[in-house]
Amino acid sequence: MVLWCPDWPVIAAEIVDGVPATDPVAVLHANRVVACSEQARAEGVRRGLRRRDAQGRCPRLTVVDHDPARDARAFEPVVAAVEELVAGVEVVRPGACAVAARGPSRYLGGEEAAAERIVEHVAQACAVESQIGIADGVFAAGLAARSGRVVPPGGTPRFLADLPVEALGRPALADLLRRLGVRTLGDFAALPAGDVLARFGFDGALAHRLAAGRDHRPLAVRQPPADLAVTADQDDPLDRVDAAAFVARALAERLHERLAAHGLACTRLGIEAVTAHGQELHRVWRHDGLLTATAIADRVRWQLDGWLSGGRPGRTGARPARPTAGIIRLRLVPDGVIAQGALQPGLWGEAGEERERAHRALSRVQGILGPEAVVTAVLGGGRSPADQVRLVPWGDERLPARPGPPPLPAHAGPLPAHTDPLPARTGRSAGRAAGRAAEPPWPGRLPPPAPAVVLPEPLAATVHDAAGEPVVVSARLAVSAAPARLAVGTARPVEIVGWTGPWPADERWWAPAEARRRARFQVGLADGTALLLTVEGGRWLVEAVYD
Repeated sequence: MVLWCPDWPVIAAEIVDGVPATDPVAVLHANRVVACSEQARAEGVRRGLRRRDAQGRCPRLTVVDHDPARDARAFEPVVAAVEELVAGVEVVRPGACAVAARGPSRYLGGEEAAAERIVEHVAQACAVESQIGIADGVFAAGLAARSGRVVPPGGTPRFLADLPVEALGRPALADLLRRLGVRTLGDFAALPAGDVLARFGFDGALAHRLAAGRDHRPLAVRQPPADLAVTADQDDPLDRVDAAAFVARALAERLHERLAAHGLACTRLGIEAVTAHGQELHRVWRHDGLLTATAIADRVRWQLDGWLSGGRPGRTGARPARPTAGIIRLRLVPDGVIAQGALQPGLWGEAGEERERAHRALSRVQGILGPEAVVTAVLGGGRSPADQVRLVPWGDERLPARPGPPPLPAHAGPLPAHTDPLPARTGRSAGRAAGRAAEPPWPGRLPPPAPAVVLPEPLAATVHDAAGEPVVVSARLAVSAAPARLAVGTARPVEIVGWTGPWPADERWWAPAEARRRARFQVGLADGTALLLTVEGGRWLVEAVYD
């Protein structure tokens, strides 16, 4: 039994993108029509037409790009609706699914009654028109669904015999068969199987079996995902943290037991709440290990405390909005689950008590002030110290924004003077040169040591030589004179006792709107301070401070 939704790519575009399927619509892939609406067919548009030919036949044609992911997402509710009536559904492709007909026909009163019931249920649940075909095999049932036909048992070869060879869905094979004088599936099925295998290969032998009404495999039914979410409805709205925490603990126990029954563990927890005024609240918590029942209850309690308390200043000065009414529904959704066997403790057991206490404290702060209130640094690649560090919320995956490790510190002070610097380009030529010379993967990055403090915003500075003239770096990276004094902002100048550089970086030179050319210096001052300076567009800036 195959359920088929006509013109599904067009229907999916209407469901997801709002394109009216009642208008002339064509879905194109590789500049050719792969599906079109009924109105477009009425005006002469057909599958396989080029875009220009289709628009010539129908000037008011709406063109939509082919998106298999969109078609699959839109078809999922249809499959779920079919699974509400029958078990063991196989998705043939977006727009068509198959089930074994024996079970539904027995408990729904026959094959035709089962087909009518399924079509009606899909129309009510999803507002989608569909047709069902029944035959001895998925291939024949799919063709029968085009006309809503029920083929009697044993009548599949006779049903297929008069269909053209194009029904196989193999254009190259169909063209070859027609040139050989084989025009129908019955003619093709009458050929000896050994000769078909020798002449057309394995794919031709498979098509030969389908033309004879013999499927090459049984149904590959999918297992419906288990509903692991737990919900608690309250007659009296919860407006106190202690009452909400009591409900949360019981709900956490139910969720933990349900996960354990399926052999699963939760790594990412979604907490949803609905207030008496219809306000919906949602927050996702991430954990780097196993979320036990206690850990789930703690996070729910912290989140409810953050929602119900409200009015507390956040890290940026903003105050979280307090719900306008008490909570009447609380729902826990395991957003990320893995098999419990995939969780392996450390070599010396679980994490220490101090680590767990710190994690619980920081998670509670996030529940009150939001995920961005607690962040942790992740090191990665880059050319400047600011590029090599990315701040992510506590508990999120610690993935670097750029590939490659940052430079490792080698000593505690600025390097000795550097002479004859080479400009670093960041395009393909630089990458090839770096590969040949076994250089770091980020040409133009600073050598060690790494600075201790990277300023959020660089500070303007002025650099002068011994004669009091401004120090200038030319386009060829020639320094006009040795730096002698540095003044940051309006502060008094400080003598420079040591310096090294420049280290140039010519970034995104192939995109003029995004190009950036700069050079960096390390300087040591008379007061013991070491700074990282950047000169860009003739301006000196203090970028970072060394210990």
